[in-house]
Amino acid sequence: MADIITRDGTWSFDGDAIRVVPGSKVHPVRQDLGEFAVPLRAVAGVSFEPDRKGGRLRLRLRNGACPVLRAADGRLKDASDPYQLVVEKDRAGVAEYLVDEIRNALLIEQVPEGPVDGFLLPGPSVPVSGGGGDGTASFDGETVRLTWNWKAEESKTAGGAVTLPLSEVTGVRWLPAIGLENGSLRFDRSGAVSASPAKYDPYSLELWGLSKREYTAVLVAAAVLVRLPSPGGRAELAAPVGQPDAAPAPVPAPGPAADDHDVLLRRLRELGELYESGILTDEEFALAKRAVLKRL
Repeated sequence: MADIITRDGTWSFDGDAIRVVPGSKVHPVRQDLGEFAVPLRAVAGVSFEPDRKGGRLRLRLRNGACPVLRAADGRLKDASDPYQLVVEKDRAGVAEYLVDEIRNALLIEQVPEGPVDGFLLPGPSVPVSGGGGDGTASFDGETVRLTWNWKAEESKTAGGAVTLPLSEVTGVRWLPAIGLENGSLRFDRSGAVSASPAKYDPYSLELWGLSKREYTAVLVAAAVLVRLPSPGGRAELAAPVGQPDAAPAPVPAPGPAADDHDVLLRRLRELGELYESGILTDEEFALAKRAVLKRL
């Protein structure tokens, strides 16, 4: 087990998955998404970017593996990205060790970096709600509900709350407010894509970007997206950590090569240096050493 604990959250790696636990004062998107596990086969890479205050861990997922990233389409801010972790200066050594552990596991298991055909993470748990602007969207796994506030246009409030069964949803699109341009959360029905502005469309929220909580609309989009039938929706969900996957069995990993053996021996020496310098605690050193010896 390798882990790092910071004010921004905790990442733990047991050889099969990275468990992500957000800190208590993080962006609402990360807070509402909560704790989750990323299977190793969903990971394309990992890096630690040092700076004068410490640095930042970044987990890069294979394209198509995560419904939140699919729904966000590259529009998440750093603070709202669940696959980033701010690291304090005194934890930089532990961050580098965690990166090495994940990279070694990716190498040993021969995990490809390319895209996947279906989601490998289950996405936000339901019920989930989010949004802001002129209303709130909620989803219980079967039905989308849009409720309006006093700032919504009369064309929306006059019709009352909108209830939309998942069976009628053919697509969902999230766009955050950017600059002076308002964002939106739109639900397409029966193949119809509305051309109306979001402020007048009863199947859309208009997002103004006035608060961080408006970003939580992306979690509703992800929860719906992962439950839509293929194409574009659910193709494959990850099995719970520790249980067999429903996907085709991966190619068996080969035994450690001589180069891998040298890497692990070097890692043992590095761990000893980190421990002697006080960067690793007794418990962290013992756990990390045991993991390396197990692979040897």
